[in-house]
Amino acid sequence: MSNPIAALFGRSPIRPIQEHMANAQRCVILLGDFLDACTSDDWQKAQEHQQAIHAAENEADELKSNVRTNLPKSLLLPVARSDLLELLSIQDRLANRAKDIAGLMLGRKIEVPGSLTDSLLNYYKLSLKTSGQALKAINELDELLEAGFRGKEVELVEDLIKELDNLENKSDIHQVQLRASLYQLEPNLPPVDVMFLYKIIDLIGEIADDSQKVGSRLLILIAH
Repeated sequence: MSNPIAALFGRSPIRPIQEHMANAQRCVILLGDFLDACTSDDWQKAQEHQQAIHAAENEADELKSNVRTNLPKSLLLPVARSDLLELLSIQDRLANRAKDIAGLMLGRKIEVPGSLTDSLLNYYKLSLKTSGQALKAINELDELLEAGFRGKEVELVEDLIKELDNLENKSDIHQVQLRASLYQLEPNLPPVDVMFLYKIIDLIGEIADDSQKVGSRLLILIAH
């Protein structure tokens, strides 16, 4: 294990990518605790959760850097190095979204109107399910590799990605409904607050969008 590549990858060059995705999902999970604190006006707890998200996002960055540095330029795999690096970049956006949401809400102490709280939290939970489904798909990469990217394992991953697409679509529908509800409240809210609330809604939606892109990149790997 003195070889740095062997130390990083062990038996599989896929494992660090799976670990990175698990870390990104951890950031999204921590975002739920942060949002609960914000919607309860507990800004001290919100700050603690924001710091936890920031620390987890830093870990994701370190994992990403290690993979990029140590991933061999020539892999004896049925996938291109560039495709694996692109997958890594997409996964990394999930951690970044969680960090950005927490930083923005805490920095401005953005208060969510009471009538929107349940809808916003349910919207977040849909994005969380979507990123969780993306993690399930990524965790099949080892088996895909062993199967040579063919056979029943491919069918299993394709089914996971279909469900991922379905969850992302539900998130899109909920986003439209949530934006419409906020629009109705606009006359009673400070315009700057409204602007940032729309931004938060967009960023939460991008968690689901990026999760779907993880699935799309997996389909490209399978197609190769």
